[in-house]
Amino acid sequence: MSGTILRYMLKETLLAFFVSFLFFFIIFFVNQLLLLAQEILSKKVPFQQVALLVMYSIPSVVALSTPYATLLGTLMTIGRMNTDNEILVILSSGLSYKNIFFPTLLVGILVSLVSFAVNDIMLPAGTIEFSKLYRRIMASTPALELEANSVKRFKDTVVITGNVLGRKISDLIILDKTTDGERRVIMAKNAEFIDAGIEGLRLDMENAFIQSTKESVHNDYDYARSGALRYRIEQDDFIVAVSTIGPREMSSIDVLTEIKKKEDTLNSTLFDRYNRLLGAELALEDVLRGGVNMRNWAQRNTLMQNFLREYQLTSSLKTDRVLSVWRLEFYKKFSIPFGSLCFIFLAVPLGLLAKKSGQTVGFILGIIISVVYWALLLGGQNMGIRLGYSPFWTMWLPNMITFIIGFIMCIQRIRR
Repeated sequence: MSGTILRYMLKETLLAFFVSFLFFFIIFFVNQLLLLAQEILSKKVPFQQVALLVMYSIPSVVALSTPYATLLGTLMTIGRMNTDNEILVILSSGLSYKNIFFPTLLVGILVSLVSFAVNDIMLPAGTIEFSKLYRRIMASTPALELEANSVKRFKDTVVITGNVLGRKISDLIILDKTTDGERRVIMAKNAEFIDAGIEGLRLDMENAFIQSTKESVHNDYDYARSGALRYRIEQDDFIVAVSTIGPREMSSIDVLTEIKKKEDTLNSTLFDRYNRLLGAELALEDVLRGGVNMRNWAQRNTLMQNFLREYQLTSSLKTDRVLSVWRLEFYKKFSIPFGSLCFIFLAVPLGLLAKKSGQTVGFILGIIISVVYWALLLGGQNMGIRLGYSPFWTMWLPNMITFIIGFIMCIQRIRR
């Protein structure tokens, strides 16, 4: 391996990677972060807080940009070197294709490891800080979540709003549950958000109507009217899913630990459900085997319906969507970062095919392949969540396809 060629290839590949990374970073930054900032800025949130929110969201953009930057950068580097006859000079000097492939492979391994570290360490830390800051913004700007003519759910409370002007809300409806277990409906013609400091947030309503109903006795209800009503809101209840840390915002070790807990809980639930299903099956079998002379023969239809109901409940538990989402996010933490390594095997032989305008051809091919890869990821994610396909295969299949096609092309190039 020529040290001069190695250093030259590493320099060219890394330079093209950084240029490509900036390209994809700007695209994802505009698409994901500036839209968020615009939404928050429209609620008159201080610019410094918006800037911090954007900064805490950067790790997710970095982790998403690196695989596509590796593909595009390698294609442009190899394509330019091929059209400038630098590849021909290397081969004519008695060196082999490994002098071209090995430096790019080193770059792919380095980028994959850095991307994984960002996705597994910096992303959870950034999301936690994002959530803390968003809580503070919510406490000072509660109208951020209550939009005009919208329906919002906060834990056990549903808030339906009409027009919203600043802190003023018209045609407000609140559906909640009291500490005594009563379901309550509160309606008001006008309301205003008040930040009471230590006391938390509250809604001051005008011309309010309240109806409460006991869940156990639906005909037992109370109602009242009031010219003025004060409704207190716990700040923790007012924070929606953005402040909830899910599998995407956790490290791979924490996600794996949580998956094992959920699997143990599911297995325990399935065990109990299987016992109930077996009991329903045996009861039905005894009646059917006994025939018309059985004392409870007339109950066979009821027993059959009970068996079918238990069977459907047991079958539905096998495909736990929540557990599937956690598994999918776990495999996604590895598949996206190490997609950079798989792209190297495809980018090198494709770049060697360019005869003229290597950088332009590499850029176009890189964009097309990135779009196809992104579509495969989204399709696999939907198939894993909605259709119940294996999370491992749905997340790793795009990488496997990329690696297999690239490996075959590399072997063909070497044989030539």
